[in-house]
Amino acid sequence: MVKVDFRYQENLQPVIARLEEKKKQLDAARPLPDAALRNIREAMSIEWTYNSNAIEGNSLTLRETQMVLEEGVTISGKSLREHFEAKNHETALKHLTALAQDAEAALRASEILTLHSYVLRSIEDDYAGRLRTGAVRIVGANFIPPNAQKVPDLLDALVDYVNANPDALSAIELATVFHHQFVHIHPFFDGNGRTVRLVMNLLLMRSGFPPAIILKTDRKKYYEALNQANTGKYEKLMLLMCQALERSLNIYLSAIPGADAYLPISNLVEEEAMPYGQEYLSLLARRGKIDAHKEGRVWYTSKEAVARYMNSKGKA
Repeated sequence: MVKVDFRYQENLQPVIARLEEKKKQLDAARPLPDAALRNIREAMSIEWTYNSNAIEGNSLTLRETQMVLEEGVTISGKSLREHFEAKNHETALKHLTALAQDAEAALRASEILTLHSYVLRSIEDDYAGRLRTGAVRIVGANFIPPNAQKVPDLLDALVDYVNANPDALSAIELATVFHHQFVHIHPFFDGNGRTVRLVMNLLLMRSGFPPAIILKTDRKKYYEALNQANTGKYEKLMLLMCQALERSLNIYLSAIPGADAYLPISNLVEEEAMPYGQEYLSLLARRGKIDAHKEGRVWYTSKEAVARYMNSKGKA
């Protein structure tokens, strides 16, 4: 495994604590209204499929992805592979959701292989669900994946690490460390990115969190964060994962009566008597200093979140 520099914890512990508190709020509010829960899950499933595929180069838009999945439409000008990628990811999500029901289950390598087999089904059947047997190179990465002969033992060691959690990491930290270490092993010829984002979320969902969806608009930031993690520096990747998870938590919490109302920061500054300007609030959001999340490229926060930040700074 790449040695992890845990100094990120000093800066990100408040962010992780905030997410843990939101999980407690969500747990306390369960069961959520059936209609609201069903709508959230359906929307997030489509968003997850769209964003995970788009990060890897799939050109289907969010709306086109929805049409392929919900209406069985064939999109003119889009390749057969892109259609298979959407349908395969949907199938993998259904299998993952079933796996996540067992909160006490340990992670197994066989589960990873099964999810990968769904990802590549009818696309590269010779490789689906099978570890790579040859060398690979990753364009733009600052490392070369390990020799194929080492992959089975490295993957088993990573699974053992996750199950034992010897560094006593939180569920969020553990899922993020797994995410990077898996990418570094690069156990498959193709489909590594989609598979790791599925398994990372299996870990989060078994711990009671909603899935963390990495947005296509954060693709460059995501790859840069992974490259930094290759040197042991995890802060950027950990923050990105926390921000993705905070977005999902906020979506679920919005179904609770009286929940904070999140607005684009620009709107909030215009409509409310904010003590900070748009640029400063956006900076706080990007650094995880306030409760905020992204929709596309736009940051959202609430006046309650700004008030909590002011209280923490003694400026109320």
